[in-house]
Amino acid sequence: MPMIVNSWNEWDPLKHIIVGRADGTMVQAPEPAVVRDWPEYGFPLGTYGPLPKDMEDAANEQLDNFVTLLEKHGVTVDRPEPLDFRQSVSTPDWKQDSMFGIMPPRDILLTVGNEIVEATMSARSRWFEFLAYRPLLQRYFKEDPNFRWEAAPKPRLTDKSYVDGIEFWEYAESMPDEEQIERFTMNKQWNLTEEEPLFDAADVGRFGKDLFVQRSTTTNGAGIDWLRRHFPEHRVHEVLFYEAHPMHIDATFIPLRPGLALSNRQRVPLTEEMKQLFALNDWEIVPCAEPALDEKPPLCFCSVWLSMNTLLLDENTIFVEEQEKAQQEQFYQLGFEVIPVPFWAVGPFGGGLHCATADVYREGTLQDYFPKQIPGY
Repeated sequence: MPMIVNSWNEWDPLKHIIVGRADGTMVQAPEPAVVRDWPEYGFPLGTYGPLPKDMEDAANEQLDNFVTLLEKHGVTVDRPEPLDFRQSVSTPDWKQDSMFGIMPPRDILLTVGNEIVEATMSARSRWFEFLAYRPLLQRYFKEDPNFRWEAAPKPRLTDKSYVDGIEFWEYAESMPDEEQIERFTMNKQWNLTEEEPLFDAADVGRFGKDLFVQRSTTTNGAGIDWLRRHFPEHRVHEVLFYEAHPMHIDATFIPLRPGLALSNRQRVPLTEEMKQLFALNDWEIVPCAEPALDEKPPLCFCSVWLSMNTLLLDENTIFVEEQEKAQQEQFYQLGFEVIPVPFWAVGPFGGGLHCATADVYREGTLQDYFPKQIPGY
């Protein structure tokens, strides 16, 4: 029987991937982890509902085009099946008036070697999102005898898992970014408590034997501790960046190939051990180019730094959003073949090229790219 699942890093030759869909994506109902307030677009605070159909159609057109591009480059593509995200969902602990969507599979699925882990997720609206991927994971399980299918402990997500619930966001958003960084980032304390392990898969950067996990508004210290215990053969490093409300590492710090990483030019690393570790092992960290957009698209909760949210076909070839000319030029100068992809219509549905995908198979084996370690890190 064939090996279906295998991926240790972000740059080995890509052969099989999951690409999300925009169908039915919601502006989420308010909850302790997520508050949307877009009155100029018909979604003032407290309201929720599906994103406009014309936006959904445009996003799906770009996603389908991306699938075609991937397939032309020899990549097998799987797609999840949409759920009815308009429905309310509940557990014995809470009721949530809407779900979200399945455009960004990278948020929930973490592939490490022959294993795919379903992340806990930290938003009630995303608690049941794993159901859309279960048919794919069940098929991989049947076809690949070496595939390890794991699910992190489903969190209860009671009010104890959040700092002041919705009120936290009202308080935080009243501050300038610099004050938020001083108050929350420097203290590693945003909206999540340490009541239970919480993490989104997109907060994990995969560098072979080393996994770099961002402490953020979607990943707490207990979540990082769970990952450290779950992957005892790996070195799991906590990282922090100069950012007011961090969410997911792949528009902040990404590996490009062995010895080279791209860093957000504004969200600089704050973890001294991390900087020392990269320097000690002769990794070059280059600041990304300036993004093409000055402002996010309407109804988009992702930043303009999706400009650096890219997908590597292999260590010499990279998919980049087609409007991001400066970022494309930087990659050319770094020796990459660049494949432009129209993708900004997808942003409001949960992210960029990396967010919209989840690795299934990359040719390669587990390698140690940081043989020199910092004691205790």
